[in-house]
Amino acid sequence: LEVGPISMTKWQLFLQIEQSFQVHRSYGSMLEGEADELKRVFLEGNPYLLGLTMVVSLLHSLFDFLAFKNDIQFWNKNKSMEGLSAKSVVLNFVCQLIVFLYLLDNETSWMILASSGIGVCIEFWKIGKAMHIEIDRSGKIPMLRFRDRESYAQNKTKEYDAIAMKYLTYVLFFLVICFSIYSLKYEKHKSWYSWILSSLTSCVYMFGFIMMCPQLFINYKLKSVAHMPWRQMTYKFLNTIIDDLFAFVIKMPMLHRLSVFRDDVIFLIYLYQRWTYPVDKKRVNEFGFGGEDEPQAPQTLEGS
Repeated sequence: LEVGPISMTKWQLFLQIEQSFQVHRSYGSMLEGEADELKRVFLEGNPYLLGLTMVVSLLHSLFDFLAFKNDIQFWNKNKSMEGLSAKSVVLNFVCQLIVFLYLLDNETSWMILASSGIGVCIEFWKIGKAMHIEIDRSGKIPMLRFRDRESYAQNKTKEYDAIAMKYLTYVLFFLVICFSIYSLKYEKHKSWYSWILSSLTSCVYMFGFIMMCPQLFINYKLKSVAHMPWRQMTYKFLNTIIDDLFAFVIKMPMLHRLSVFRDDVIFLIYLYQRWTYPVDKKRVNEFGFGGEDEPQAPQTLEGS
């Protein structure tokens, strides 16, 4: 513990920061302990690195919004599931739902819950775009029935997606069982329900990159990738770089720190596929864009 005088300017800055923390706590947008973590970052972090982090944080929000906007636009007008992994869409919804229930169980702030809840609704909406959803009223309780779209079921995409998901299920089941046993033995939980949610959420965070593998497998089997949408890819890639930067600034467990680099691996593999396979401009890719969607330059009439 060190005690010493500080300048009036520095004291006023600390006072303004503390008042800002109190406002955030009153609105429920800051959890207990987050203020101390931010103070630690300001005191122990490199000032130039912190300044860079603030700038890229704003850029991260911008790129996040643009990537989200383009994702919604695609699924809103998507008419074909050829070349896309429908099972990955369902799996993403399940993972988002697990994370939302985990945050709800841990009494997270309402702002984070609202953001996560909106994400769950969007992922469910995307299932309706990737599959036919029908309500079966033949029984006493109405049930939702999911049916593949014709563009997905009548080509090789469904076959390759099923193969990838088969092996993926084996891997995920093994990882979930192992981590659940470890968590039950070495960590404290307030209920069996909390233990299940905590185990599933930890697996989603640490092994989430495995969910992206079906799309890579489909590209590998088809030996083709769609015409790459550089704008959407750039948004995702820049956000990945920003997440890597935060991994070195924010204090976090080593496993979680390593998990932020998982998207880098997938992105590099996707770039390798883009370089290796010929471009099939008729096939849509993970983002739902194909080369034929891009505007064509008007042709000049002969003799004009």
